[in-house]
Amino acid sequence: MENEISVVDAKERSRYEAVDTDGHLMGFVDYKLHPGVISFLHAETLPEFRGRGVAGRIASKSLDDARALGLRVKPACPFYQDYLQQHTEYADLVRRPGEEAAK
Repeated sequence: MENEISVVDAKERSRYEAVDTDGHLMGFVDYKLHPGVISFLHAETLPEFRGRGVAGRIASKSLDDARALGLRVKPACPFYQDYLQQHTEYADLVRRPGEEAAK
């Protein structure tokens, strides 16, 4: 069961969290919501859970949610910048340079 990963939007902490079946925190990404845009600020996988695909699961869940909510994505975090370059299926979500968010 150690391979089971659940990703939840912990809105009260403005972050997505990955937890195992026992509820142990495996990793997270902090975000900031702006009108029409979500900025992913910092992603981290706890050392004991690295190499298990935790960060990728967090990224795909958070990006799928952004799409479902009609949000543009600002990848301020280096991990998200790399992830988005490798996963072009999310390219339409990325906020382009000079594109203004609705105020």
